[in-house]
Amino acid sequence: MLKKIELSLEKTIFNSRWILAPFYLGLVLGIILLFIKFIQKLWYMIADIFVSTEADVIVGILILVDIALVASLLLIIIFSGYEIFVSKIDTGEHDDRPAWMGKIDFSGLKLKVIGAIVAISAIDLLKSFMNISNEISEGEADKLMWKVIIHMTFVLSGLLFALMDKVVGDTKKH
Repeated sequence: MLKKIELSLEKTIFNSRWILAPFYLGLVLGIILLFIKFIQKLWYMIADIFVSTEADVIVGILILVDIALVASLLLIIIFSGYEIFVSKIDTGEHDDRPAWMGKIDFSGLKLKVIGAIVAISAIDLLKSFMNISNEISEGEADKLMWKVIIHMTFVLSGLLFALMDKVVGDTKKH
C-alpha cells in the first residue's frame, strides 16, 4: 500500500514537468512580439533613411542587432529549457536541426544566457556612446557611468559563472 502511494506520488511529481510547457510557448509568443518590433523599427529606419544622420543609422542598426540577440537568446532558452526540464524534442533526422540542440546542459544554458546578457548590455552601452553630444551634462555623465558599472557587473558575473562551472567540472564526481 505504501509503495503504491510512493509510486503515485513520484509519477505525479515526474509528470508535473509538463507545467513548464506553457512557459516555453509564452516565450515563443515573445519571439513573435520581438519580430513585430524588429519589422517596425526596420520600417521606420527605411522611411527616414534620407533624413537620418550616419549616427542615427548606426544606432538603429544596433537596436536591430539587440532585438535579434534577444530573440536568439529566447530560442536557446526555449529549446534547451524544454529539453532539459520537460521532454526531448523529436525532430527526426531533420537537416536543419541546430548542432547544439540536445547538447546544452543547465550549466551551458546558464553561460549562454549570461553571455547574451553581456552582449546585449555592450550593445546598449555602445548606443549610449554613439549618442553622446559634444557637451555632456552632469546628469548624462552619471547615467553613462551607471551603464558602465552595470555592464561591468554583468561581465564580472559572467566570469564568475564560468569560473564556478570550471571548478565544478574539475571536481571529482561522488
